[in-house]
Amino acid sequence: MEHLPVEVIGNILSRLKGARDVVIASATCRKWREAFRKHIHTLSFNSSDWPFYHDIPACQLEILITRTIFQTTGLQGLSIFMDDVDGFSASTVIAWLMYTRETLRRLYYNVRTIPGINILEICGRQKLEILELSHGTITGVEPIFQRFPCLKSLSLSYVNISALDLCLLLAACPKIETLELVNPEITMADAQATVELSSPTLKSVYVESISLDKFILEADVIECLHIKDCALEVFELIGKGTLKHFKIDEVSVIHLDICETLENLELVDISNFTIIWPKFYQMISKSSKMRRLRLWDVIFEDDDEVVDLDTVAVCFPQLTHLSLSYDLRPVMVDYVFQGSSYMENVVVLELGWTIINELFSHWVEGLLKLCPNLRKLVIRGVVSETKGHEECQILANFTSSMIQLMRRYMQVDVQFEYE
Repeated sequence: MEHLPVEVIGNILSRLKGARDVVIASATCRKWREAFRKHIHTLSFNSSDWPFYHDIPACQLEILITRTIFQTTGLQGLSIFMDDVDGFSASTVIAWLMYTRETLRRLYYNVRTIPGINILEICGRQKLEILELSHGTITGVEPIFQRFPCLKSLSLSYVNISALDLCLLLAACPKIETLELVNPEITMADAQATVELSSPTLKSVYVESISLDKFILEADVIECLHIKDCALEVFELIGKGTLKHFKIDEVSVIHLDICETLENLELVDISNFTIIWPKFYQMISKSSKMRRLRLWDVIFEDDDEVVDLDTVAVCFPQLTHLSLSYDLRPVMVDYVFQGSSYMENVVVLELGWTIINELFSHWVEGLLKLCPNLRKLVIRGVVSETKGHEECQILANFTSSMIQLMRRYMQVDVQFEYE
């Protein structure tokens, strides 16, 4: 180790999880102390990494962090997550950011200060490429003076911001590619809760825990869209058909409009969602490049609706992974056996139930027949802790039928996962 260049030692220290570990390791010898001062490029202070942080008064913790940061030169990554600290002095935190801002490329910030500070004003017009802000308030965004010319990734979690400031902040990031919004408190100028965001460079958008009347996203080159745990009356994506990955998880939406053309879709993942199958299928039917389709714990709005597997096989010839879980009715199982088209490329099949019934084993058997080149079958089910005689009998019959099936499909790797 003594023969390692100080630059390599600095890289090793930068990969340690917490700043405390870095300080301890740097005390090894003079060479390691030099590496810490001149060649370390990442520091992380996280209250969850070390229980002792909770026992230190905020003023002493400020001193420890200040001494550590001010010993370094050229920090490129700084992470400060102090969830359980009552509040730091604003002047001290400003000193940390002012000292490092000219070299910072990545800032992960969750610090309560007294009074609050404007992170955008301090770090704007610098070289930041990744910015993650948690909690706090963002007000009065000025795209000209608070511009982030190099920023590619922006994440806002539990942040209070107005709809206008959110729009202006996005406009202040001309190279942004990734946007994450997690449970933001968005204030509105009028009674209707509407957010309209536009960016010509956005490629990935993740939205979680947002409740709005209308959410309009205009992103010409977007490739990944993930909406989770949201309540929306209207969601509209305006793009140019570049979307590849589309995920919805536990979302309530009355009107969903995802572009006009979706030829490039490769992955669709819908879970815990009420679906109007004919309308949804019409939206994705031209996605001939589809490789993964997941409809998990979905509820059909109409009892007569059924996933048309024969049409799925024809329209998605490149499909390799298929995951299905919904309440089975006789018409659904009968429909599986009526299909004349095989899903030749499906190699992984994932099937599940919330409430098991006698139809499930027949459904599995029918789907196995439609996937002649299947390599892996995953069965996921919910089994109640207190099982009555009827449920025990159904499980026993299902187990017996699965054993018989496995004997006929020896080439398929079968896995069972119960909750």
